[in-house]
Amino acid sequence: MRVAEADPRGAAGNAMDDVRTIARRPLDLLLALVGALLLAVILLIVRVTSDGTDTARPEELRALVSPSLLALTAGIANLTVIVLVCAIAVERLIHREFRQIGRSLAAAGLGVALAAGVNATVIALAGPTGLPDVLSASGPQGVLNHPLHGYLAAVIGYARAVRPAHLPRIRLAMWIGIAVTSASVLLSGFTTSLGLLLTFLLGWTCASIARYAVGLASPAPASERLIRELRSFGLEPLDLVSEGTDTEGNQRFAADTTDRRLDVVLLRADIATGVWTRLFARLALRDPAAPPVLLSLSRRIEHAALLDYATQAAGAASPRLLAIGELGPGTAVLVREHRRARPLDDLDAAELTDARLADIWAELSLLHRHRIAHRNLSGRTIGVRTDGRIVFAGMSTGSVAAGAFTASLDIAALMTALALRVGARRAVDSAVRRLGTAAVAATLPFLQTAGLPRALRQRLRSSSQSLGEIRAEITRIAPDAPAGQARIERMRPRTVVSVVVATVVGFVLAYQLAGVDLTTIRDAELGWAAAALAMALMCMVAAAMALIGFVPIRLPLWRTVLVQFAASFVRIAAPAGLGSLALNTRYVAKAGASTGLAISAVGVSQMVGLVLHVPLLLVCAYLTGTSYPADFSPSATLIVVAALLSVLVAAVLLLPGLRRAVLNRARPYFQGVLPQLLDLLQKPGRLTMGVGGTLLLTVGFILCLYFSVAAFGGAPGIAAVAVVFLAGNAIGSAAPSPGGLGAVEAALLGGLTAVAGVPAAVALPAVLLFRLLTFWLPVLPGWGAFHHLQRKKAI
Repeated sequence: MRVAEADPRGAAGNAMDDVRTIARRPLDLLLALVGALLLAVILLIVRVTSDGTDTARPEELRALVSPSLLALTAGIANLTVIVLVCAIAVERLIHREFRQIGRSLAAAGLGVALAAGVNATVIALAGPTGLPDVLSASGPQGVLNHPLHGYLAAVIGYARAVRPAHLPRIRLAMWIGIAVTSASVLLSGFTTSLGLLLTFLLGWTCASIARYAVGLASPAPASERLIRELRSFGLEPLDLVSEGTDTEGNQRFAADTTDRRLDVVLLRADIATGVWTRLFARLALRDPAAPPVLLSLSRRIEHAALLDYATQAAGAASPRLLAIGELGPGTAVLVREHRRARPLDDLDAAELTDARLADIWAELSLLHRHRIAHRNLSGRTIGVRTDGRIVFAGMSTGSVAAGAFTASLDIAALMTALALRVGARRAVDSAVRRLGTAAVAATLPFLQTAGLPRALRQRLRSSSQSLGEIRAEITRIAPDAPAGQARIERMRPRTVVSVVVATVVGFVLAYQLAGVDLTTIRDAELGWAAAALAMALMCMVAAAMALIGFVPIRLPLWRTVLVQFAASFVRIAAPAGLGSLALNTRYVAKAGASTGLAISAVGVSQMVGLVLHVPLLLVCAYLTGTSYPADFSPSATLIVVAALLSVLVAAVLLLPGLRRAVLNRARPYFQGVLPQLLDLLQKPGRLTMGVGGTLLLTVGFILCLYFSVAAFGGAPGIAAVAVVFLAGNAIGSAAPSPGGLGAVEAALLGGLTAVAGVPAAVALPAVLLFRLLTFWLPVLPGWGAFHHLQRKKAI
């Protein structure tokens, strides 16, 4: 028997355990045991021969290189390693190599834990006499960094466990960064050469332990469990071919027997790609239009079997369900007859005759007569068999006992799918010939985007065909057709997001505000409050400088500052960033630039702000909790920030809906920026002013928040405040509320208490003062500036 396997890196290879098996190599276990034994032997020898000397004393090594240069070099190397670690993690997540990520993270965590355990043991055994010379070094000491270096052990274990063999340059850069940090730690006198050697040995050993414990995923030679299950039904497969996944993420196989071909679908409890889409649709759409959610595996199996049996009883041309099997806990299999069919999208125009269109409508009418709704009609789910019979596939989201509301949505979807192939007129005429004018006219209120299947909506966006043309054709045939739209949406997606965000923000604020005396805001020290106000005003000037630097035409500084105040007035009624973006674009266009140039120039300013935002966040996160001569380990804040950024990037790249939302949100900022950016690079004066204004704007906001905290007696680190502001600003930009209202306050309040260590009683009035100075106070002068600029026809 022949078994054809899919690419083990593709979706097909991740759908079942039999396609990707978990291998645990005895060699990894042997290496782990040897490494642990070698580590113990070396420490025992050091203990016995405690009069040994190191090859170079820490004081001698420290004199070789300036401490400041070591700190800078190690900082750059650490940031590089952290960025590369996150890049590899995102790349592996995109390829759904979750086991590989788990293995590398386990190695890193084990490296820190074992380093701390070994250090504590060695220090305890040393007693009051202290560590031997070969392990004793100067500088701050702790169980996480001396004599073995916990951070280095973690990144060494991660680098060896993840094995990015397909990314040789990234792997080389990561090891270079590790080597530079190791040299900096050694030359600073913080560790000894033997301690560094033991650290490398521990990291290597941890990687071997993780590789054996978590295992390596590898393709198996055959899907034996699936074959055995087919044989239990009396079906003897001659070969088994993987055909990828369906729209729900379920693995599909084709199996040939002696007399027929079978379609095999595997359903797993942990693979439910369409669940989140259906769950959101359930929240956003009314009950008749919302699809079933089907969270559990048993519900999915029962629903699929029910639809198969119902369509067969109705006499439809759907494939016959032959068997329902189980491959193990959380894995089921559906076996159907194979019915070869060509999708509607693949048919030639000559094949789409009026008779074929009539057959398609007849098949849908047959389902509707038996109260079966498809709910997922598109050019890919409508097919033509070799015998000419129309077949509907992809009925996993269908329903039985369907009412007129759901049937009308099906008719609207089919009319749209046909219009995309044959045009609106032929699609509507074919529906009238089969269903009658009255039935088609009654469908007009249901022709709206919210009621169409997801695949059909995506196809409609990229097509020249529109729902308006279909509506016009229906109105032409039935002038008295109802003009109003049926209420399909329970609430719009934007409303759903706003409600969710408002709820989360409300809970966070309620938790933070518990036990806080709000009257403390009037106790602000006037000197610090005045300094915060000065920084808020400086932010307006800095924003004007940034805009002047990025715009190729001359803009007066005072008027540009007024535009920034006016933008503060506009943003109270628009999502964060969009109001100021539109107003600045309008101002530049009125100043004499073309519309395209204005959009691209303002887009460049936004892009430069984003490009500077992420590095500043990482650098400030690195500096948080770090002070020389520390052990050159990244702070916990940096690790948390980098991990959150990695998860966010991976989610955007993995989830199509989120990716489209981000692209749609970012497109107004970056539309047509490349030509303007190339022109800007040739004018260093303008570039310096634009970048300088952007940096000054960020520094002004950070100092305003810092002075606001100081006004109530707080004394946080400036780097920690910078991290809090940069993260809070990013959250506010993503929030759908005007100016990030609510989300920014919650993020700043939580960040000041968690990252900067500011008590809630101080953080709350400080955040309120900061938002008063930067968000609410500019509104009144912004209103005056807005009307002044309108009278001057400057906006």
